[in-house]
Amino acid sequence: MKLNSRSEVRDDFVLGLAVGNSHLHWGLFLGKKLCFTWDSKHLPEDVILQIPQCQTLDDLITLTTQFSFPSHSPAIYCPPPIFLASVVPQETQKWLSYSNIQVITLNQVPLKEIYPTLGIDRALALLGTGKKYGFPALVIDAGTALTFTGVNENECLVGGAILPGLGLQLASLGENTGQLPLLTTGEILHLPPRFALHTKTAILSGVIYMLLAGIQDFIDHWFSLFPHSQIAITGGDGTLLTDLLIQLSPSLGKRLIPDPHLILWGIEEVLRNHSNSEKV
Repeated sequence: MKLNSRSEVRDDFVLGLAVGNSHLHWGLFLGKKLCFTWDSKHLPEDVILQIPQCQTLDDLITLTTQFSFPSHSPAIYCPPPIFLASVVPQETQKWLSYSNIQVITLNQVPLKEIYPTLGIDRALALLGTGKKYGFPALVIDAGTALTFTGVNENECLVGGAILPGLGLQLASLGENTGQLPLLTTGEILHLPPRFALHTKTAILSGVIYMLLAGIQDFIDHWFSLFPHSQIAITGGDGTLLTDLLIQLSPSLGKRLIPDPHLILWGIEEVLRNHSNSEKV
């Protein structure tokens, strides 16, 4: 992405922030359009309070990631407005100390028949998928939890499901048994043999093939209801699961749309609606 020079202060500079269970997902919006993204770990409150001191996007990324960002980014309005979508209450509480924060709620998501306890991350990912790729849509979010969430052609929530994600399933065996090793998703490079001759491989086989079978079953059933639907996959394990599904079932895997920014696309739509409502 090409950014303007440091000399220009952008007053249409807005930050979108999706707070997940393990990471923060940042989006830079210029003119209500998503144009840059990055991720960071959860931030302590003292770092959050330093954000208004940032003069450029470089400063902000360096502060939030502890890595310097060599670019010529624009000067920013301080403190930059942040539209926050969080599924972690203790993290939400920390961000309320920031002076220019707006917490996104379900009533700002223009989908029909949303139930009160639906996670804002699932709602925004569904909205973002539908607006970017089309309705109906099924979103698979492969994060700490693995979720399925569907919306029909009338932008009405159909429903979904929640189960432990890939990392949690591996961790549950390593942490709650006496002899099984603790494995991580970083050890998965390809599909393991189904019938393994080693404990580590046997764990990977059981978890991976059962998880992929469940994903396939949900997708097949969704296509029986909505044959021309879009299927998008996101989350920290989204790329890995897409690759594994392509290895297992190329025709099915290639129908998936991998996109790590679905929640941010949803925030983009909320920003557009927010801007339009202010003009009324």
